[in-house]
Amino acid sequence: MEVTERRHRGKDEAELPEVTKRPESTRKAFIVVGIVFIVSLLALLYVYQCFPDLEEDEIQHIKLPRDIEDAKNLGKVLYRYKDKYYFEVLMGVFISYIFLQTFAIPGSISLSILSGFLFPFPVALVLVCFCSATGATFCYLLSFLVGRRLVYKYFPDKARSWADKVNNHRSNLLNYMIFLRITPFLPNWFINITAPVIDVPMLPFWLGTFLGKFLDSSHFCYC
Repeated sequence: MEVTERRHRGKDEAELPEVTKRPESTRKAFIVVGIVFIVSLLALLYVYQCFPDLEEDEIQHIKLPRDIEDAKNLGKVLYRYKDKYYFEVLMGVFISYIFLQTFAIPGSISLSILSGFLFPFPVALVLVCFCSATGATFCYLLSFLVGRRLVYKYFPDKARSWADKVNNHRSNLLNYMIFLRITPFLPNWFINITAPVIDVPMLPFWLGTFLGKFLDSSHFCYC
């Protein structure tokens, strides 16, 4: 009776894989995340060290923007040095954007607007879409290491519901990922951390994010 019931349930809804609770594996996974976070901060620090000596009133604006006002002030400072230190400015935006996306930290919209202010529209658009896709993929990989228990604990029903939809779109998964990225049905952070848990392949995940961000990002880069 139990076996029959389990089979019937498997036809109606996707089952999330079981996870063996091993404290040592969880500890190792969080150590990996901590190392990745520290390395990312060191990369940001290195880019900052490559900048020229800034004026006293400019230093306070060199930080990850939390809102539009922060982005405006940062943009004014970077714009002064963009021509002479183009590569440093570009890499600063590049690494900052991927850092925010990787750890699901708010601020990517401000960086999209900042990119449109600093660079020509085609460059800014490709930069933002590439950083969005790559940062989301890094978040995907981190979730693959440590996110399963979080998804199972906090979002089991929502993850199972999305798994059903993904299974229904296996034949056109790329189009489905593009659709999700340009619509507000699921938050981007939820897509990033849940995708590896329900076996969304990395290639359609990255490509769907890159293409799906074109419409959304083109608006912000043009602002």
